[in-house]
Amino acid sequence: MTRPFTRREFLQTTALAAAGVWAAPAQAAARKLSAHEKLNVAVIGTAHRAGENIRGVDQENIVALCDIDDSFLSAAAEKHPRAKTYNDFRKLLVQKDIDAVVVSTADHTHAVATAAALRLGKHVYCEKPLTHTVYEARTIANLAASNKKLATQMGTQIHATDNYRRVVELVQSGAIGPVNECHVWC
Repeated sequence: MTRPFTRREFLQTTALAAAGVWAAPAQAAARKLSAHEKLNVAVIGTAHRAGENIRGVDQENIVALCDIDDSFLSAAAEKHPRAKTYNDFRKLLVQKDIDAVVVSTADHTHAVATAAALRLGKHVYCEKPLTHTVYEARTIANLAASNKKLATQMGTQIHATDNYRRVVELVQSGAIGPVNECHVWC
């Protein structure tokens, strides 16, 4: 990404999951923010791809960081000294001032961390893959749909940026004629 996301772009580009209702509604309502207010963001996972995700939300208030590896966690904490640090994302999620969560952990914990954040009324950006099973995907979709005030997005690196949006706009408007087939590699 060539420039960091603004708070408004983060919220506007989040509409991934939508369908059904699940039995576990969000336990807390999302805090209402003005257009100029910064989000209080928690980041789960701090190394490798997570580093780029942290840079993507750098202009917001990063209030919590979590990683099971203390060396990765301390490196991220040096850049964000005001953020509380955790080794267990379940403990991070109960921190009261969190508005949004960025999930950049190892793949096998994406769905678990995302579901926990949604149940607590937190907006979520999660790296791909969002889930590993159809059951997990349905659970996340139902959680997101059960609280339409929560913004959710799964990251697929640069697919929410202006160039991709322009291509979608051109295709949908018919500017390039009928499209019968499209091949994308990611």
